Amino acid sequence: MTVFNATNLGCSLTCKDLEASIRWYRDALGFTVAATIPPEGKPSAGVVVAGDCRIVLNQDDGKLGWDRKKGQGFYLQINVATPADVDAAAARLKAAGAALLSEPEDRPWGARVFQFLDPDGFKLGVSTPLKG
Repeated sequence: MTVFNATNLGCSLTCKDLEASIRWYRDALGFTVAATIPPEGKPSAGVVVAGDCRIVLNQDDGKLGWDRKKGQGFYLQINVATPADVDAAAARLKAAGAALLSEPEDRPWGARVFQFLDPDGFKLGVSTPLKG
């Protein structure tokens, strides 16, 4: 049997206000803006990165309604190197005015984790394995 050897996972999210979402991922969470598409003028998509984590943000066209629930049953986990990185990410989000769904906490399965919603209602978390 051939083993599927993935090295990372990227995702694509649909945003109500693309430019606001790009700013939020950059300013509140600390991602870098790698690209906007098109590169000049009003973007229809943006790519934000942090280490090996890559998120493509796309402008929603509104055809399915602006108030629909996004990402229900879907959760993205951003893995970081240390428990201090988890705590720093939570502090950065709070300083930017974001409300956390859960505070950073050591979980029984051996990880330090917290969860939050992005501006479009997608659920994300920041996590790292605990050593020991």
